Amino acid sequence: MKAHTQETQAAITPQIALDLLREGNQRFQKKHMADRDLLDQVSDTKGGQYPFATILSCIDSRVSSELIFDQGIGDIFSARVAGNFVNEDILGSMEFACKLAGTKLVVVLGHTACGAVKGACDDAKLGNLTALLSKIKPAVSAVTEPADPAERTSKNIEFVNNVAVKNVNLTIDNIRSQSEVLKEMEANNEIKIIGGMYDISDGSVTFFE
Repeated sequence: MKAHTQETQAAITPQIALDLLREGNQRFQKKHMADRDLLDQVSDTKGGQYPFATILSCIDSRVSSELIFDQGIGDIFSARVAGNFVNEDILGSMEFACKLAGTKLVVVLGHTACGAVKGACDDAKLGNLTALLSKIKPAVSAVTEPADPAERTSKNIEFVNNVAVKNVNLTIDNIRSQSEVLKEMEANNEIKIIGGMYDISDGSVTFFE
């Protein structure tokens, strides 16, 4: 499988980009990964890159976007931060990826049993991590059930996963409210912005549509 070119990238619509990720995740789950020579793709991309998607995911070692979507070198931009939230730097990176480098899809990818979400649920404090977790706490507050404080901790995995989903949705809201560039591109159908959740137990990704 060859790396994408300017021509193949231009032919990809936002929906096709989403379908490519879906198909890649299905290959990953079935152990039918595409036949690609990564060193050949290094050579293919030495003169330029033409990715079709931008994925914001957590730093969790189990959630590598290139692997779980079965993508090669030059296929996706991958932004990673614990808790998959956005800030000015990540938004700027997304704007570069979409407006200047031509990607057609922005995915905010959360995952089950997220350690950063657990930390936010437990109000963990540790150096710079304290400020990072504060970015996730709005999602904790937005999930109103269960009401019992004893059930609103990392020990309640259902609560943790519900907060992770809410965090993805709030992150998408922040992308649209804080980036006029991406908001306009989405309104013009140049890109699609979508959320998803990766299940660390079976390797599947569920997109929110």
